[in-house]
Amino acid sequence: MMTGIGLQRRLWLCFLGVSFLPVIYIIFLSLELTMPWRMVDLNLAQFPGIGYTREPNRFHDSEDPLVDKTLSDGSDGQHTRTTPPTPLSLKVQSTSPARVRSSTEPGARTTKGPDLKGALLTKSPKPTEPPFIGDSYYSEDAPPRTDCPDGIRSRVPQTDFGVRYLDRIPVLQWAKHATPEQYQRLRLYPGTHGWANLDYNTLVSTLSVLNTSANWHMFDDWERRSNGSQCVRCAVVGNGGILKESKKGRDIDRHDYVFRTNGAVIKGFEQDVGSRTSLYTFSTNTLRNSMKNYAGAGYRGPPFSEETRYVFLPDHDRDYLLMKAAATHTPVERGPERSKTPPSYFGGNVTVEKFKMYHPDFIRYIRNRFLRAHAMQTKYKDIYRPSTGAVMLLAAVHTCDQVSAYGFMTPDYMNYSDHYYDSQYHPVGFFINHDLRMEMTLWQQLHHAGLITLYMRQ
Repeated sequence: MMTGIGLQRRLWLCFLGVSFLPVIYIIFLSLELTMPWRMVDLNLAQFPGIGYTREPNRFHDSEDPLVDKTLSDGSDGQHTRTTPPTPLSLKVQSTSPARVRSSTEPGARTTKGPDLKGALLTKSPKPTEPPFIGDSYYSEDAPPRTDCPDGIRSRVPQTDFGVRYLDRIPVLQWAKHATPEQYQRLRLYPGTHGWANLDYNTLVSTLSVLNTSANWHMFDDWERRSNGSQCVRCAVVGNGGILKESKKGRDIDRHDYVFRTNGAVIKGFEQDVGSRTSLYTFSTNTLRNSMKNYAGAGYRGPPFSEETRYVFLPDHDRDYLLMKAAATHTPVERGPERSKTPPSYFGGNVTVEKFKMYHPDFIRYIRNRFLRAHAMQTKYKDIYRPSTGAVMLLAAVHTCDQVSAYGFMTPDYMNYSDHYYDSQYHPVGFFINHDLRMEMTLWQQLHHAGLITLYMRQ
């Protein structure tokens, strides 16, 4: 009898054990599924690691100013076009975002250039932010170039832009930035936002050429031309059709510096757009496409003058290769611009002091804090960037004391052709890799905040 009872108990215990196996398996599976996300959160909390100073979360997303979520812009004139508001159908094979490593990332080293110290300015990404955003930047402690009593830097803290504006962000990159530590940090980001598409040897050999004071100062000749002025006054000229018959040429040329970009046709349009070019912004791709697409309007290449400086917006290694070849008067080593003779885009007598190059941190910073478009939440996030004109205008906002913007898109843009030199009306083109509507809204906001003076017909 006892033996039968003992057997029953054993059978009952076995039954209970077998019954609990599914429960144990479900618990184990749940732990296994949640563990990777906890690890990612931990890595993001640690990003970017030792050597970075931390700041409060100063960035906040502004309300989407667009009527719809169409990805847009056509300022560069070379990308696949979309027709809003039809659904996106562009097929692009984009690379995967850079993975955040679990190990700590090397911090920035103090640079030893004149009047320049290095540190890193960061904001810890929110857990919901994808790692590719990279809202951490190199910071340069450089003294102001002027003593302007009412410059942009003194006014921006009193505006809504004070929470996102970094007055120590490096606008330009130069020889001292080409270090192993900085390469490891910036190789996480593709395209113009970092060095993921650039090998270390090309980086060093190119940036080592930019080793004069003229290469790391936007206004390298200000001391010679200031004429006692306390403020750097800049005219930033886009190519928009709003400038046609504007008669703004004289006003533009009165500024201390005149910025232009891409297919800036000047001859024959001086009365509307002026004749001077102090700083010309472009990428190798936009330059080549402008020479092809706007040749009929008279565009033959970058403007030549004694005062003109050439500011590369590096999208790929081809920009570094072209800049090095042009500055050293040697052939382009490889890539689409490979040549047997030195490039002639900038004239045969151009010197290295004429060249500058935007820093990837600056491009990523204005994307993250000023132009965080809907495209960053889509599969097109790796090709989205601010338009070349937007980079130029925001670079002026970060370097000039006073900024007047001409030829940029305004809410009545449909009343004007795409470019001021168009012989017939062409509507503004919209493309997947920029967001012109968001940029248009930003120009309005900067204008109403008193940080720029935007030319508008209405």
